Amino acid sequence: MMNQAIFNLLGIAARARKVISGEELVVKEVRNGNAKLVLLANDASKNSSKKIQDKCTYYNVEYHVIGDRYDLGHATGKEARVALAITDKGFASKLSSLLNEN
Repeated sequence: MMNQAIFNLLGIAARARKVISGEELVVKEVRNGNAKLVLLANDASKNSSKKIQDKCTYYNVEYHVIGDRYDLGHATGKEARVALAITDKGFASKLSSLLNEN
């Protein structure tokens, strides 16, 4: 139930064009300071997970591991996605509060 609310909000953010998807683009957004929240699939490769988690930690960006690559892709209306960056502060804070309740 709670995960469904998270994925629904993620879909709304994607339609508002406030979501960046793809490992390299997410790392770039974190580096540039545009990423407010990063979501990572739990079935991402160890290398990808470490890279994104290290970047988020270094640049002080909140990140969460949630769902698998197909869940994240489906929520944003795309194919499988391993990493998503939320670029809007409002969407990021709401998603963060939902994720932290879980």
